[in-house]
Amino acid sequence: MNVVLIGEEAAGMRTLQSLEQCGVRVVAVMASPRRQDGGVSLWDLATKLGHTTWPVELVKDPKFAAQVRDEKVDVILNAHSLFLIRKEVLEAARFGSFNLHPGPLPRYAGLNSVSWAIYRGEKEHGVTLHKLVPEIDAGPIVFQESVSIGSKDTGLSLTAKCVNAGVPLISRLLEAAARGPSDIPSVPQDLSKREYFGREVPENGNLCWNRPARRIVDFIRASNFFPFRSPWGVPRTKRGDSTLGILKARLTGAPVDAPPGTVGTERSGGVEVACADEWILVRQVFREGICIPPRDALKAGDRLTDCVNTPGSKP
Repeated sequence: MNVVLIGEEAAGMRTLQSLEQCGVRVVAVMASPRRQDGGVSLWDLATKLGHTTWPVELVKDPKFAAQVRDEKVDVILNAHSLFLIRKEVLEAARFGSFNLHPGPLPRYAGLNSVSWAIYRGEKEHGVTLHKLVPEIDAGPIVFQESVSIGSKDTGLSLTAKCVNAGVPLISRLLEAAARGPSDIPSVPQDLSKREYFGREVPENGNLCWNRPARRIVDFIRASNFFPFRSPWGVPRTKRGDSTLGILKARLTGAPVDAPPGTVGTERSGGVEVACADEWILVRQVFREGICIPPRDALKAGDRLTDCVNTPGSKP
């Protein structure tokens, strides 16, 4: 079985490690040469393991399809790469091209599905392995697996759950492909249930303190990929002329007796802030690119306000 892997981040690296154990031939690995956060990339790992690496930008060139055919590639795998692959390239692999998507299709197509699931208060999410077609995340489903969303899950921890559940699906795909292309499951999506998410961020990335406390805490959890960069950034608020980011917070269950945005007392592990229906405990604050304890930025009696008029401000 000849495989080309296109990928990024933990999903790509876990997939490459899995391929090495599956006994397939990795024709090449395609990834970005460097990660934005300076960590180890899939490209670095592939080079260390002695695999051939190809520039990932080639997937946008229809002429690249001829190289795929010349290398007798059976399967193209995409694991969390955001590069759009040309139709000619998708169809060049003998058994097809397949994508590992960190969301249950067709409901969570597009970008940042784990963050949207937490933000919307879902209790269950999932991961989907599907065949790639020109329309994004619309191809037939090969395998799906559900994952639970806990009350303390963040964007990072739910992504990890999806990777852990998704990588074994790739092994199942390759086992089916080895028996023959007809053994690869192919279940058309019910596109009437499709929801597609783009690069938009809820509330333009701003915290609105007149929202219910659970909605605010879920937004903060959904945005939290610390220590890695969040695709949604850190939810912002204003204290006077300063812009702050709220990185961690939790519900207290304590009824509120102050206007939304009011800073309350310091408690073990954080500082209280009033929402529409209860106090939340802010546990970590981001200011000028640095994480600081909330007591260093929030004082009792302060009033936090929305950043609705300053969408470009950054904590």
